[in-house]
Amino acid sequence: MSHTHVIGGGLAGLSAALALTEAGRAVTLYEASPACGGRCRSYFDQTLGCRIDNGNHLLLSGNHTAMAYLERLGTRQTLGGPASPVFPFMDLARGTRWVLRPSLGRIPIWLLRKARRVPGTSPLDYLALLRLGQARPTDTVANNLPDNALFRRFVAPLCIAALNTHPIKGSARLLGAVIDETLARGGAACIPLFPRHGLSESFIDPAVARLRDAGATVRTGAAITALPRDAGRVTSLIGSQGPIPLGPTDSVVLAVPPWSAAEMLPELTVPDEYQAILNLHFRIDADPGEAGFWGLVNATAEWVFVKPGVVSVTISAANRLVDRRAEDLAATVWPEVRRLLNLPPTLPPWRVVKEKRATFAATPAQNTRRPAAETPWQNLALAGDWTATGLPATIEGAIRSGLTAARVLGVAA
Repeated sequence: MSHTHVIGGGLAGLSAALALTEAGRAVTLYEASPACGGRCRSYFDQTLGCRIDNGNHLLLSGNHTAMAYLERLGTRQTLGGPASPVFPFMDLARGTRWVLRPSLGRIPIWLLRKARRVPGTSPLDYLALLRLGQARPTDTVANNLPDNALFRRFVAPLCIAALNTHPIKGSARLLGAVIDETLARGGAACIPLFPRHGLSESFIDPAVARLRDAGATVRTGAAITALPRDAGRVTSLIGSQGPIPLGPTDSVVLAVPPWSAAEMLPELTVPDEYQAILNLHFRIDADPGEAGFWGLVNATAEWVFVKPGVVSVTISAANRLVDRRAEDLAATVWPEVRRLLNLPPTLPPWRVVKEKRATFAATPAQNTRRPAAETPWQNLALAGDWTATGLPATIEGAIRSGLTAARVLGVAA
């Protein structure tokens, strides 16, 4: 039987391993960390005394590959969120609040209702979003759209959240791809979703259990450091326990971060500029409101999620902040959170989680450095949200990349 070795236990590697296993392949998955999940995982935080996600991830109902992945695992029902497309915002500089409420159908009749639009916008303003789908490869979001209320109060926050890159540098094509699969398809594709309990409970632990139940081997704490190659094939894997030889029909999925892939495959061109993400978790109860989250404008905090006993904040494109002391970050962000949620002034127990290389910088130049899943080595495929998925570095892109890698190796995924 053909044996496929999947290197990397994040979402891309798990997605590939599941597709390969379901197709009857023997699979071994190697994860260097003590647990699978990568940037999509949960853990018990000793300081806060509760379980938290390492970062906040907001999915949309139009993320069809992610939804199908959860359906396969039987965990689709573990996602919570509002029953309709609802996106509450607050502008801290002006003290104003509003709720974006797209209508469910493809015809955007919601734009005719002032109360459902971004304040200060007209229905015609939204037509400009169509330009993103026609953008040139070199276009940025900022040079493709007018600087108006829609841009400042909706497009910029969306760009920073989806691309993890500021609109002045972010790829217009990548943001256009996100809008094409969500907002452009109507509100039914824009219903916000997030795990009720944790990322690991929804995306990771059930996948690992499914793999093991199907006979796959999952090895954590097992780093693969080199891929010897000869005659157009990977011939073995080098790990901490020594070399693992590959048979003539064996194959490899490399689903590690881009810098690790470049170390193992120096010939490979990969993105080499990165953006940080900061997440702050405050141990306090708060009213989740209608949606369970808020977007903030003119604030350091950008997205605020209210979970049982914890308020979590995400700051994307955070290279400018990542080296600041955690104490300073908590002291800066808490006044914004308490104002948004009407909470007491006393700073509660908190935790700051820094991901310095959370994603590649989603600029036009970096987008051209994303490699395809196919490689010059006939038994090696790449997976990861940094590969050429056509999307920015998202859960949706990571899962798609794993399916693409499986297809490259001859499995219908």
